[in-house]
Amino acid sequence: MNFTLLVTVLLTGIAFVAIVVVLARLIAPRSFNAQKDEAYECGIPTRGRSWMQFRVGYYLFAILFLMFDVETMFLFPWAVVMRSLGPAGLLSVLFFLFILVLGLAYAWRKGALKWQ
Repeated sequence: MNFTLLVTVLLTGIAFVAIVVVLARLIAPRSFNAQKDEAYECGIPTRGRSWMQFRVGYYLFAILFLMFDVETMFLFPWAVVMRSLGPAGLLSVLFFLFILVLGLAYAWRKGALKWQ
């Protein structure tokens, strides 16, 4: 019974997404011209190649920021029910924070936080 319900919900969701995508393709206005294929930045035509490489430090810094930002969001539900969890909840969140600090120390030691 539960498996049938799961399959029905999944198939219904897939059907709705497919219908919306097909309708969008059929109804959406289309216009083709050469300017749409050009790279555009601030109204100034590009010279040379439009693509340039960035240093890996930018990506690493962004990933570290996202990682700690998302992990901080895991602390909010804990803070809401903190009193009902008791000492076991406190120990588990302290362990979580300890792992976060270990990750930060590892990134710091590897030089990931240096902006060179």
